[in-house]
Amino acid sequence: MRNVLFFTALSLSLAVGPLIPATPAVAQERLRPGAMVNGALSRGDDQLDSGEFSDVYEVEGRAGEALSVTMRSDDFDAYLMVTGPGDFQEDNDDSGDDGTNAGLDLRLPASGVYRITATSYEPGERGRYSLALGRAARGGPQGQGIGRGETSAGGGRLEPGRAASGALAAGDRRLQAGEFVDGWQLPVRRGQTYTVSLDAADFDAYLMVRGPGGLSEDNDDDPGQRGTRNSRLTFTAAADGVAEISATSFGSNETGRYQILAEPAGAARASGNAPRPDAGAQATVRAVEGMIVPGEAVSGTLGDGDRRLDSGEFTDSYTLRGRRGQQLDLRLTSSDFDPYLAISGPGGLSEFNDDDPEGSSGLNSRLFVTLPADGDYRITATSYAAGEAGSYRLAINPADGTSAAGRPRQDSYVDDRGSREDVRGGVIRIGDTVGGTLQSGDETLESGEFVDNFTFRGQRGQRIAAELTSSAFDAYIILTTPSGEQLDNDDGEDGTNSRLDTVLAEDGEYQVMVTSFAAGETGSYRFSVAPSQGSPRQVAVQGGARVFAIMVGVSEYGGVASDLPFTDEDAEKLAETLQRGGVLNASSVVLTNAEATVAGVRRAFQSVASQAGPDDMFLFFFSGHGSQTDGVTSALEPDGRTESIVLRDGEITDQEMGRLFAGLDTRLSLLVLDSCFSGGFARNVVDRPGVMGLFSSEEDLTSAVADKFEAGGYLSHFLRAGLAGAGDGDGDGMVTAGELATYLRRQFVAEVEGVEAETLEGQRNYQNLVIDRGGVQIDDVVLRLASTGSSAGGL
Repeated sequence: MRNVLFFTALSLSLAVGPLIPATPAVAQERLRPGAMVNGALSRGDDQLDSGEFSDVYEVEGRAGEALSVTMRSDDFDAYLMVTGPGDFQEDNDDSGDDGTNAGLDLRLPASGVYRITATSYEPGERGRYSLALGRAARGGPQGQGIGRGETSAGGGRLEPGRAASGALAAGDRRLQAGEFVDGWQLPVRRGQTYTVSLDAADFDAYLMVRGPGGLSEDNDDDPGQRGTRNSRLTFTAAADGVAEISATSFGSNETGRYQILAEPAGAARASGNAPRPDAGAQATVRAVEGMIVPGEAVSGTLGDGDRRLDSGEFTDSYTLRGRRGQQLDLRLTSSDFDPYLAISGPGGLSEFNDDDPEGSSGLNSRLFVTLPADGDYRITATSYAAGEAGSYRLAINPADGTSAAGRPRQDSYVDDRGSREDVRGGVIRIGDTVGGTLQSGDETLESGEFVDNFTFRGQRGQRIAAELTSSAFDAYIILTTPSGEQLDNDDGEDGTNSRLDTVLAEDGEYQVMVTSFAAGETGSYRFSVAPSQGSPRQVAVQGGARVFAIMVGVSEYGGVASDLPFTDEDAEKLAETLQRGGVLNASSVVLTNAEATVAGVRRAFQSVASQAGPDDMFLFFFSGHGSQTDGVTSALEPDGRTESIVLRDGEITDQEMGRLFAGLDTRLSLLVLDSCFSGGFARNVVDRPGVMGLFSSEEDLTSAVADKFEAGGYLSHFLRAGLAGAGDGDGDGMVTAGELATYLRRQFVAEVEGVEAETLEGQRNYQNLVIDRGGVQIDDVVLRLASTGSSAGGL
């Protein structure tokens, strides 16, 4: 049996060498279009979570740039992954030539650094490969489920508002299911809503849109053209960039000509009661693009030369620069034709009206709207029937939170201990409970649900619960943040009421829409926005001195192994941090140097574990040497080696640590090892509910001393900061398992990149953090910070 100690200090001598990625997100080499590289997947490379070896390359890309990436290998089944700005992610297994090579054609949605991961289809595959980066032919579709093939005969760049023609034909690219596809590129702006229409008489049209900010929309049939096979979808761009629009068919091998049109919201086809267009109808060219402001009225004329909707109506458009929460009364009047009025813009606003809801103004059109976001809105003046012409007057008046006669005012009030106070302009405060009624005449969502609007001011880090209850309808809440992000909830815990529990991510004004799940539902409701203590699992976590810890650090080994700097201080500083934070229980134990014996650790487990109960968190922390010993290959030791931590007079193995943790009866148990080969403890210890492991290195690699931080190890240094509050990512006074893991990973990427490590066989790589949450959930609380109070669930 061979027993080899790898000392942390050994890593200090490994200061130079080629840069190899520390994680799949860290680049190995910077590439440019036209580059071809030869590489190899081998033992010692980084591995994906699923076990595949991987190499990572970087390329600096520009928005709209078309690139092709090809990976070939005779030794293994190649697999490519590309990630980049705005959550961009594409991958490919087989490029379609011989089934084992991989290839991707990409249209980059945004400028920035993209990472190309070269890996294998199966875990553990090794061998040589070649990787080529080139420029793709223009018009090729983005690789979301699209296989490689011949260059597309159709596609290109779409101009908003201008129809383009194309044809699906043999020789076009194909989707994996066999459909021909043409790729079109549409420049988009964040917050702008677009409608894309694909009309074809020869085949069943199908649209796909992929773009910046994770945009992903598909459509088979135009929802407004019953009985046709044309396709139409509407989307709101989440980020600036280029959207990839794939024109394809519902069935494989379908071919024929088509027409495609992309228009910003407000200039697209008629909505509501207006007649639907025939397939293939085209628009004329001119539109009014004048600015209009609240309080202004303009006169105009519909007639020849104006833009036409697909269904034949003349249309003029105006731009209104609006503010979030602004309430407007829009009126379109004419004695020459039946007016039809529409408004669309940021925040997904899209409302239209044929006849004034007052019913007293004949055929005139009127809209009451509350603007959901700052930005430019498009107001469209048109007619109910195709071809109608004549003069009109368009007036935009401030509504000032009141309704015109015939339209009910939002019926809501604040219920304060039995007294009722009308909600003025929908403004409420956190802690208010509101009573109200959804009723006919309220504002409606695009899908027909009545809606009452409320606003409140919040601060980053506040945890709130918005709760809507009703016995009259199926409740639904929509919360919009100051920056425009939308959160919504249909059913709370009881199935029909709605509850949205969240931590506010920014300071500012939040908007809440109180509505129903189904269109047209009405009735009374109660709504509240109140401080929250989190999910039921989080509420049950008590604050105060609930951390029962054993903290061990060995710097002076007394000749058993080489001494290490700062590792004893790691344990002492961690205890000081937890004590200052008011979370360390008095029964906790610190063992350093001569005290850190095998018997001492075992006694500490017996003492501390017996006092820690089901409402407490247990922490075992160690900073010092780690060891590996040859043993028997098994499911727990697939490499045939046993890992251990090295104490002053002996070792505790991963198997024994597993037995020690098995005796705990706590809410959450955390094992933190800052030592060589520490990742090997994960399989033995993180094997039961409520146990989480943090390890400074993978099971076959050494760990380094963090000299620049005057710490024995990087994990020790970052852990202290994380538990002191730096790990509280959303500022709600709780450090959750997910937040702590994210904080530690980010610190390792920022500070430990390039820190070298070594295996027993002398293979060199880089130090990588290992985190295993096991059955611990993302939102499970590791600890409550002292500022949240010591009472159960206090915030």
